[in-house]
Amino acid sequence: MVAYVTYHLLLKKSLTTLHAIFLVGLYVVLFFIPSVIWAQQYDLLIKSGHVVDPKNRINAKKDVAVAAGKIAKVADDIPAAQSKKIIDATGLYVVPGLIDIHTHVFVGTKPDKFADGIYSVSPDDFTFKSGVTTVVDAGTSGWRNFPLFKEQVIDKSQTRVLAFINIAGSGMSGKPLQEDLNDMNADSAALVIQKYKDIIVGVKIGHYEGSDWTPFERALDAGRQSNTPLFVECHLPQFSLEDQLKKMRPGDIITHSFEQVAERMPIVDEHGNVRPFVLAAQKKGVLFDVGHGGAGFWFSQAVPAFQQGLTPNSFGSDLHRFSMNAGMKSVLNIMSKYMAIGMSVEDVVARATWNAARSIKREDLGNLGEGSVADIAVLSMQNGKFGFIDAAGNRLEGNRKLEAELTVREGKIVWDLNGIAAKAWKQ
Repeated sequence: MVAYVTYHLLLKKSLTTLHAIFLVGLYVVLFFIPSVIWAQQYDLLIKSGHVVDPKNRINAKKDVAVAAGKIAKVADDIPAAQSKKIIDATGLYVVPGLIDIHTHVFVGTKPDKFADGIYSVSPDDFTFKSGVTTVVDAGTSGWRNFPLFKEQVIDKSQTRVLAFINIAGSGMSGKPLQEDLNDMNADSAALVIQKYKDIIVGVKIGHYEGSDWTPFERALDAGRQSNTPLFVECHLPQFSLEDQLKKMRPGDIITHSFEQVAERMPIVDEHGNVRPFVLAAQKKGVLFDVGHGGAGFWFSQAVPAFQQGLTPNSFGSDLHRFSMNAGMKSVLNIMSKYMAIGMSVEDVVARATWNAARSIKREDLGNLGEGSVADIAVLSMQNGKFGFIDAAGNRLEGNRKLEAELTVREGKIVWDLNGIAAKAWKQ
């Protein structure tokens, strides 16, 4: 009997000890798990890069942390242990994802057409390798065929695709459709903008050879109804530049600003001076976009304009089938051109990011503020001897050129030129 009691007392003591050990172990585990989770609270950490974020007035060496597709933190030093993935950006620029506000990406199968045609290009084929995370299609679609553009391209692209909608219902579908006054309806355009207000950022007028100002007036009307800017492209040969600028409102955008072609008076006169009515438009608040394209950018216009204080507000590339392999090449090439002309790195980044975002009234983009979408471009500065080409085939030499090393779209790496985010291979 004594042995029986002794056995049970020992068993009870052993169970108590085991229970205590279990509780201690459980406490340690519960204490340790949050520490591990906290230690890796970020999905991506870009360390030691030179951050240029014009909106937030950052121009210094910083770390940038990303979590759940958003900018989680920008600080002098964020511990590497707090992130699942680390990227060393020492010696590189870390900037908001670039915004190209003039492209033609309504790509399709129609020959000899921009709208749903082969003259447009697929955005993902060109954007990420240039640090671009957002493009704005420049009126390739109109209020009639925008739904097809959305279904066929916008919804299928990794690149964020926004749009100016053409006042012509069928967009850039060629003559006679794109010049049909009966298909230019301000009310219909405004209704489509309202329906897709998260995508459509304004109204576009261009590619009209008549002398009737009705298309321009209707485009302005659609812009007023939708509270969006008017985007004025060229190919309006019967409208004088002065009259166009006078009709435009503060915040409206003129593109191909520095072209020198027969169909539109250039902004710089034969004596090398920016025309007074152009400077008056700038003072009024009209925004000047590059719109480089195949024929839209000439050093004979851009350089004297820059020297006289008329600098572009944005670096729209006018990306399409005929410009992508010409002097334009990419937004980064345009930025590098302007550095060769005399613009600072900080100023070219501003025009490719925050300025562009504000011009399309999308201030959620173009910045690295905490809580903003994690669209990021990591750029290298190449030093050497480079040549930059304008639409006339002239070459301007420069000693610096920007190149995209890494592009992040909504927190995901979509371009990695030299594998800085990849694991080192070991045989």
